[in-house]
Amino acid sequence: MSWTDERVDLLRKLWLDGLSASQIAAELSHGITRNAVIGKVHRLGLSGRVKAPTAAQPRQRIRPQPVRVQPQRPSAPLARGNTALAFKPIEAPEPLPVEDVVIPMSEMVTIMDLREAMCRWPVGDPTTPEFRFCGSKSPAGAGPYCNHHARIAYQPAQDRRRERDREKKLQRLA
Repeated sequence: MSWTDERVDLLRKLWLDGLSASQIAAELSHGITRNAVIGKVHRLGLSGRVKAPTAAQPRQRIRPQPVRVQPQRPSAPLARGNTALAFKPIEAPEPLPVEDVVIPMSEMVTIMDLREAMCRWPVGDPTTPEFRFCGSKSPAGAGPYCNHHARIAYQPAQDRRRERDREKKLQRLA
């Protein structure tokens, strides 16, 4: 690759026409890169460029959204200074044991046999004759499900709040 007089003249013309270094490199091709164009422009002292006149529009300031910081728990010591990045393994709480609940067919009930104190967790495909409800005893006043199905059906309020905040953040970014 060498800079011939023809290439230098074409470079000058394209640069003054307002093309970018990448566009000029593509136009000249044959081993000339964007950086080679920038270097040659600099060595030639080409600084002035023709730019398309644009209407001056005032910039709109975008106010950053305030970030809410959750306060640190008093039991968690703050890491400061050169110990801030020190690796400290965090002990995760032991997960609750997952119990496979096997519901005997004798306890499963149809809609006709379902009573007030029975679990209303649906089991199976509602379009088939084998469709049933759990039918286990549900605690009085605790809702429509037995303890096992209630843990599946209901999330702690903190998890719901976290999910709602995540949705709001995604909507703001979109």
